[in-house]
Amino acid sequence: MYSLFLYLMSGLYVFAGFMHFIKPKMYERIIPPYIPNPKLMNILAGGFEIILGIGLLFEETRSLAAFGIIVLLIAVFPANIYMYQKGARGIPKWALLLRLPIQFLLIAWAYVYT
Repeated sequence: MYSLFLYLMSGLYVFAGFMHFIKPKMYERIIPPYIPNPKLMNILAGGFEIILGIGLLFEETRSLAAFGIIVLLIAVFPANIYMYQKGARGIPKWALLLRLPIQFLLIAWAYVYT
């Protein structure tokens, strides 16, 4: 079961990372206006998600990748708050609110692999 959830987590971050490059406007729109250069921030976030997701797959890098994911989840939390405040086309407000505590569950999930 440990391996199944590890592969699931890895796939989740690699997929999410690639989505930053496939649908960049979607991600750039949720970057708060006080954060400079949304295009660069989107590229960095997507790149780190891919690298860290792959890093989870190797025992030698798993702990560092999991810590990196925790840092990344904390770093992108303002975007989730901004998305809730601003609203998102096609996503109900309750779902955006629910997403906020889910971030803490994702942090706990990553912590398992540290």
